[in-house]
Amino acid sequence: MSENKDPQGTKFVYDFTEGNKDLKDLLGGKGANLAEMTNLGLPVPPGFTITTEACKVYLESGAEPVALRDEVSAHLDALEERMGKKLGQADNPLLVSVRSGAKFSMPGMMDTVLNIGLSDKSVQGLAKQAGDDRFAWDSYRRLIQMFGKTVMDVDGELFEEELEKAKRAKKVTVDTDLDAADLKKLVTRFKKIVKTEAGRDFPQDPREQMDLAIHAVFDSWNTDRAKLYRRQERIPGDLGTAVNVCSMVFGNLGPDSGTGVAFTRDPASGHQGVYGDYLQNAQGEDVVAGIRNTVPLAELESIDKKSYDQLMQIMETLENHYKDLCDIEFTIERGQLWMLQTRVGKRTAGAAFRIATQLVDQGLIDEAEALQRVTGAQLAQLMFPRFDDTAHGTKGIELLGRGIAASPGAAVGKAVFDSYTAIKWSRSGEKVILIRRETNPDDLDGMIAAEGILTSRGGKTSHAAVVARGMGKTCVCGAEELEVDTKRRRLTIGDIVVEEGDVVSIDGSTGKVYRGEVPVVPSPVVEYFEGRMHAGADDADELVGAVHRIMAYADRVRRLRVRANADNAEDALRARRFGAQGIGLCRTEHMFLGERREMVEKLILADTDTEREESLKQLLPLQKQDFIELFEAMDGLPVTVRLLDPPLHEFLPDITELSVRVALAESRQDSNENDLRLLQAVHRLHEQNPMLGLRGVRLGLVIPGLFAMQVRAIAEAAADRKNAKGDPRAEIMIPLVGTVQELEIVREEADRVVAEVEEQTGVELKLAIGTMIELPRAALTAGQIAEAAQFFSFGTNDLTQTVWGFSRDDVEASFFTAYLEKGIFGVSPFETIDKDGVGSLVKSAVEAGRATRPDLKLGVCGEHGGDPESVHFFHEVGLDYVSCSPFRIPVARLEAGRAASTSAGSDHR
Repeated sequence: MSENKDPQGTKFVYDFTEGNKDLKDLLGGKGANLAEMTNLGLPVPPGFTITTEACKVYLESGAEPVALRDEVSAHLDALEERMGKKLGQADNPLLVSVRSGAKFSMPGMMDTVLNIGLSDKSVQGLAKQAGDDRFAWDSYRRLIQMFGKTVMDVDGELFEEELEKAKRAKKVTVDTDLDAADLKKLVTRFKKIVKTEAGRDFPQDPREQMDLAIHAVFDSWNTDRAKLYRRQERIPGDLGTAVNVCSMVFGNLGPDSGTGVAFTRDPASGHQGVYGDYLQNAQGEDVVAGIRNTVPLAELESIDKKSYDQLMQIMETLENHYKDLCDIEFTIERGQLWMLQTRVGKRTAGAAFRIATQLVDQGLIDEAEALQRVTGAQLAQLMFPRFDDTAHGTKGIELLGRGIAASPGAAVGKAVFDSYTAIKWSRSGEKVILIRRETNPDDLDGMIAAEGILTSRGGKTSHAAVVARGMGKTCVCGAEELEVDTKRRRLTIGDIVVEEGDVVSIDGSTGKVYRGEVPVVPSPVVEYFEGRMHAGADDADELVGAVHRIMAYADRVRRLRVRANADNAEDALRARRFGAQGIGLCRTEHMFLGERREMVEKLILADTDTEREESLKQLLPLQKQDFIELFEAMDGLPVTVRLLDPPLHEFLPDITELSVRVALAESRQDSNENDLRLLQAVHRLHEQNPMLGLRGVRLGLVIPGLFAMQVRAIAEAAADRKNAKGDPRAEIMIPLVGTVQELEIVREEADRVVAEVEEQTGVELKLAIGTMIELPRAALTAGQIAEAAQFFSFGTNDLTQTVWGFSRDDVEASFFTAYLEKGIFGVSPFETIDKDGVGSLVKSAVEAGRATRPDLKLGVCGEHGGDPESVHFFHEVGLDYVSCSPFRIPVARLEAGRAASTSAGSDHR
């Protein structure tokens, strides 16, 4: 490989004695922790680490840094001197492993090669030094197999097939039953495979082996699987990987040798104890590869008590040192224990909360650090109901397919294919799953009625996904292998047909879809938030107790208040139980569904002022009662009511359906005058891009009396609640404002209506009036708009659409997947706020608004209000509150606490 000029004076190689656990950026997680264990005096095989900086140079230029080869040579010389033997020498070979090690753990994603230094000559020397021919030839075949696959791009199945042939010929089932002669023959066959597939002989020069392996590890950073994993885990793609060159120790030297994996406590539950696996007469890869059955780590005590006792002591040392659950890899070579790796271990969500509080109780960390050890995403996992895994495979349950896990949880119900049926059946007590090709706003009632939503189209930011997450509904989207036929009311996959009324189960955590009823188990954490469970002694209560303690600390330290997006008293009461400190968004359009739709139709069809005023007069008491119930549910807490926002055509029948109905009626000479007027209205209001058309504040400006009716309903409801000794704290939000003049006109009308109600009722009302910042122009002119607004609420859903020029409902089906695959997006900007674009507008609007009005109240009510990463951003830019769906309130509370916490220990994956 050609050389590339590297930064002057850069050090690319560090001995294990030179690093420490704080150098993960440079040495990767594995290298930094090997250095740390070395510094602790633990038994670590000597070695050195090639830095991530070397990897970056290699990947950017296609050539290793100029100085790298000489640095590697110098460290290899020092290693050989320390070990008393040289890499691959014929009579007494030093063998090394070459292993990847990025800053963040990416298990199984990148490459490792063991036993480097073996050749046709040195294998003889290894056999003589070990006194074991079988061990030497087994080590050699492993090298050729691993090197061939990893470095020379040979299909690994070819080696596996030869190994299986050898076992069949010997009539054995495990590779440890192959003797030296068998393995020697296998080496010959493996070398032939390499020659045939790679077009060259397996390299016999040990230094060439090592250099090629180092390059292969560098290259593995950009394999498809590694890039996919990084996107999934949101790991930056420019970090690069370090390479660890470590002197080999051998677990395959017989029954007094072996290899294992250990955890300082159970990563599944968090419980303390002896957890892990051990495999005698094996090398490290054998444990994770599953080629032979391991034994529980506890059995090591009876196999090799000395090593077991030493391992237990080391595990305690590491956990106390790292102050966290540690994941450990070790090898025993003829009774000598060696530590090959440690890292802060991955864990389930439940284990994360338990371990954090356990460590507080042990005095290893404080509450602030415990808060940093858990995440909102983990809390969300604990809140969703789960399928009972033991029931899978039970008679009557059949896996149909898999889609996108859009909204976690487990839902079971009868298949229905339209909203009307979903509502009808649910009212009669049936649990239903609403199945559609995709959903739209007309499906909202059906989605509310359903236990879960399944679509064959769309993705994580489709309408179905966004709404389902907001409601805490289980949702699987984009199950493309399922053919949904809404006319015939069935879905099919292959020869399997699911008719309407058949029971289906959907798993929003995995995307799996089943026919039949998979039993679910409720989440104890949700029962806790609902006030139906308290901390106690059993396992579920222990988890609840851990969640309670961490949530209590988060609530004590957070600055951001957390409100709810809620449109009715039921949602408001639930939000309050979940810890909501008010309502940040009440979408009044959701109050115009069902029977009230006809009233809206009359309003739209009104030809005269009298007809329009009559329609508004009918709607007023209904709206007023809505708000009375809402203010009562949230008594003493702020309630932000958004005036009507969506295009009016959404309240009218579908244009195609209505056109067909009118045409059929005319063909029968049975025309319906109302349908004709509706069709004219639909044509009149039809817009090519209704989300950028007649909606929001524009409705209030062109339809006289509409916003005044809503303001009057809010004001009268507030007055009634005050007269009933309540404490209503209403705030009126004007949507889609783009210029201060729009807001001034609507506010003037609103102020007049409020004054009238105050005079009529004799009740003083202090109703704040503000606006929703959801257009780029509103953000850019926030200083002017603040002159007429008492508060801003950032509508980041529409702000994201208008900044990017994306339609949230359409992009999933067109190009979003390609954007994610190409790395243009690490995550959808509809899921996590785009800090550089949308975020910069929010930040500048905050600064300009407060410059005009220092006491301006600032919040966010878009989908991002419940997203963990976005909550941190909103804390940083100085918002007063975030608002999200009731189900996401605990997540927002937790993340607001984490954002405010000053703990330094925030880098835990």
